[in-house]
Amino acid sequence: MSAKQLSWTIAAAIFLTAAGHAYADIRIGAVLSVTGPAAYLGEPEKKTLEIYVADINAKGGVNGHKITLIAYDDAGNPNQTRIFGTRLIEKDKVDALLAGTTTATALALIPLAEKARVPLINFAGAVQAVSPVRRYVFKTPHTDLMACEKIFEDLKQRGLTRIAMISGLDAFGVSMRRHCRSLTAKYGISILHEESYSPGNGDVTAQLAAIKATAGVQAVINPGFGKGPATVSRNYRQLGIALPLYQSHGVGSKRYIEMAGAAAEGVRLPAAALLVAEKLPDSDPQKKVLIDYKTLYEQKTGQPVSSFGGHAYDGLMILLDALRRAGSSDSAKLRDAIETTRNFIGTGGVVNMSPTDHLGLDLTAMRMLEIRNSDWTLVGAPGH
Repeated sequence: MSAKQLSWTIAAAIFLTAAGHAYADIRIGAVLSVTGPAAYLGEPEKKTLEIYVADINAKGGVNGHKITLIAYDDAGNPNQTRIFGTRLIEKDKVDALLAGTTTATALALIPLAEKARVPLINFAGAVQAVSPVRRYVFKTPHTDLMACEKIFEDLKQRGLTRIAMISGLDAFGVSMRRHCRSLTAKYGISILHEESYSPGNGDVTAQLAAIKATAGVQAVINPGFGKGPATVSRNYRQLGIALPLYQSHGVGSKRYIEMAGAAAEGVRLPAAALLVAEKLPDSDPQKKVLIDYKTLYEQKTGQPVSSFGGHAYDGLMILLDALRRAGSSDSAKLRDAIETTRNFIGTGGVVNMSPTDHLGLDLTAMRMLEIRNSDWTLVGAPGH
């Protein structure tokens, strides 16, 4: 072989190696709570990822390269999350993680992703899942801090300033309670009484009776997710408490309405616009994205859309957009591309990330909803 031929062979090998490294096997890892107490969050997340990965691969993948999705079910157990997260990073050699259904499971993944320098986009509700800013960690859902602000804004508009709280003792409930307390002075809100409950508690009438007996309370807030808020709502109505009840964005699924039954009527919560997609004005920049996602998800699954599946959709689309812009699955380049996401229209809002903001959403991305006739309605729309 001549020197010229040798040089061409070496150059070709380098090119193929570089191209192979750039995109040769886009491997995305997911650890989700598909079963267990957070199943109604994790199940739509997994289904969303599977639906869209299959759809994207059928259309040629990312710049001609197919995606491999490797998913594990942690059943809501942070210890299992760590095991599966380690496996995805060390054995499965994933390029990025779309993982962490709950606050507790997301927090279990964060140190793993940071140490391995693998980009992680998580789906937890608490602000700790994205603050303080960590180099390789991002998230898509609105934070519990934002949820408290949205609720407090609505309370002020209704002239309600004296509240009680009944909070779940899960990581999300504890976090949201803390953030709500931190905002009381800013919004002129007084917390007259507080109660709490364990995630598996099937009856909270004693705690709610104490709230009912507290003089001066004008509204009640329930930071929590899973079955707990449905129990709170049912017991609330059984005790005949007539005060406005607010839930968190942790109940953004028809499963909550089904579990709470008639007790969900009149409940308000801050949530993603996805839940009221058809009721948005045509001028809303999110509407087309929301309708397209809702239509495909419901056609494929036969189930109503939830904000939780939307979190996974946003995470996947942000990641794929970053892969296209980076032109590589190299972790550092991919991380940089995610961080420079601008004007991405997702189910959670319009995302603009930066080195100091790995969420990229502001308070306008949340909508205040009220449950009427077993359906979501937009507060401020005609009829409210």
